[in-house]
Amino acid sequence: MLSKFSKYIMIGICLIFSGKSFSQSDQLLQDLGYLIDDALFFSDKYITPATDAAVYQSSSGWVYSAKKRKLWDVTVGVNTNFFFVPNSDREFQIKNSDFQLLSIESGATSATVPTAIGNGDQIYLAGDLDGEPIRIETPKGINQNVVIYPHLSGALSLWYGTEVLVKYSPRVNLKRSEYQVYGFGIKHNLSQYFKSLEANKINLAATATYSNEDVSFDFLDIQTDFGNLGINRLSGLVDTYQMQLNASKEYKKIEVLAGFIANVSDFKYKLTGTKGAIEETIPLQYILNQRLKEIYKTKANFMGEISGRYQISKIFIQSTIAFGKFVNSNLSVQYEF
Repeated sequence: MLSKFSKYIMIGICLIFSGKSFSQSDQLLQDLGYLIDDALFFSDKYITPATDAAVYQSSSGWVYSAKKRKLWDVTVGVNTNFFFVPNSDREFQIKNSDFQLLSIESGATSATVPTAIGNGDQIYLAGDLDGEPIRIETPKGINQNVVIYPHLSGALSLWYGTEVLVKYSPRVNLKRSEYQVYGFGIKHNLSQYFKSLEANKINLAATATYSNEDVSFDFLDIQTDFGNLGINRLSGLVDTYQMQLNASKEYKKIEVLAGFIANVSDFKYKLTGTKGAIEETIPLQYILNQRLKEIYKTKANFMGEISGRYQISKIFIQSTIAFGKFVNSNLSVQYEF
């Protein structure tokens, strides 16, 4: 963590290189440093459960089938994803001792507030910025038990039992938030090397994928005598690298799959809303985005997956459930060319 002195130096340097004039007092620079620390603390607690959830939403439903397909077979799927929001990640507790500038307005020493995937409850935080009072309403969560979003997927069969996989979701507007995912991968059939497995209609496949998730939420709308502070939109950017093993058994027109998923995700955070009026004096959004690097993180996840796929001519209906820390379900309707 930066020392207090280093934080003020950072603000001062940004002022100089932004070409802005400033006559702000030392007290303002100190208070802004404290406010940045408070925003950083709250950002981490608020958005991390949502980015954890985004990994689950992007991780399941990659594999249509574990069996070896014919060269140049193409499958296109229209998917609806259902993420079940767990109670344990819907809220977190804050205490006055967590903050340097702000405090809970009601006079309480602690309070429970929603995460980005929590409910719509709000409280007020208050403080003084260079002697002028500020009042902040904590952000709401999406207030949904199940998050539903659509996405497209596809698979192209190449040589030697290898397939190229793609997944794409347009930017979906959820309640007080937006979500987008895209990714690609490679699947290779392993059971082709074991004739006894193929003879019994048992299939094995290994898959490697990459996906990028972008989740954005309404954040802190802070009005001050210096203008809006421009930290009203917070985004989580997640890069996920995944390995997956699947086994399946065919029963006439039904294929039942079971899989094991292991992935590693890099989490980054960024303020992406419209810059506030304070930017005419202090490049606050830039400073905060630099400080948000302090809460970047890398996490590993391990999850199971079960799936059932039913064929109706060239149309396939598939239901998938992935489970681990969270539970995520995907319903897919596919057409095979």
